[in-house]
Amino acid sequence: MMKNFLQHVKVRNTAVNMLCAAACFFFISCEDVIDLETQTGPEQMVVDGWITNEAGPQTIKLTWSANYFNNNAPKPVLNAEVTVTDNLGKTFEFEDADANGTYIWGASNADTLGQIGRTYTLKIRNGAEMYSAVTEIKRVPAVDSVVYRNEKLPFEPDKGPREGFVAQFYARDFAGSGDTYWIKPYVGGKAVVDKAVNISIAYDAAFGSGAATDGLIFILPLRESITTDSLYSAGASVGVELHSITNETFEYLNQIREQASNGGLFATPITNIRSNVINANPDGPKALGFFGASAISRKETVIDPAKARPDDD
Repeated sequence: MMKNFLQHVKVRNTAVNMLCAAACFFFISCEDVIDLETQTGPEQMVVDGWITNEAGPQTIKLTWSANYFNNNAPKPVLNAEVTVTDNLGKTFEFEDADANGTYIWGASNADTLGQIGRTYTLKIRNGAEMYSAVTEIKRVPAVDSVVYRNEKLPFEPDKGPREGFVAQFYARDFAGSGDTYWIKPYVGGKAVVDKAVNISIAYDAAFGSGAATDGLIFILPLRESITTDSLYSAGASVGVELHSITNETFEYLNQIREQASNGGLFATPITNIRSNVINANPDGPKALGFFGASAISRKETVIDPAKARPDDD
């Protein structure tokens, strides 16, 4: 269209001719398709392991990494030997009974693996390679209450007017700086992490170590982070699941959130996030993923419009 237009315009000025030609080149070149050739790197073991202080089975999932443009389900790591040992010397063996890369401890009992204050070492033997990671279960405060208020959001072109309830929780950080937490919405009887950009983490009662919030009630944005992209409806079962995490886990989750929100014109190239799973052979293949642990406290409620709070600050 731009090219045809230029053909029918009588331009007498040479400088204008050059400008129009440059503009023509710009618009035409913007339609070019560029095929990027991406290299295929070696497969790496990805560890998705998390243990808690709650009774019941604990799971560590092992898969193989794949190319960025590979949309197939990740391949499982099979026939690995997976154990977790606490600092008192007790060892827990994880088995992949279904041969799908999901290694489970306590599948047939209601025993408890994790204990607050103990350190846990994960060991994975896969062929000739031995990997390990260390974490700790930290203390977690009790959740005092979950409250909610009615909210009317402004009209949005793609969503229209919206009305519903914003939920928030109340809990107090322990005295003594350095406690870190992962805050998860608890909806319909289960914890929900719908998007990486919505990961809510706290250092003491605020976002980071620079705030003087040690020992205080969690700040409002953190309390309301259990309401993410949508408002809740009357009758919904909502709440919070508060996980204690180590400072290392806090940094890992923060990097995930930052990379998930990394976009736009000035986005930086994404990279693999540093794993705490280390190969005993420094020259061997590295692992991806993370091994973490937490103590959990939770509270939930059912939204009753008659009990909604008119305002919270």
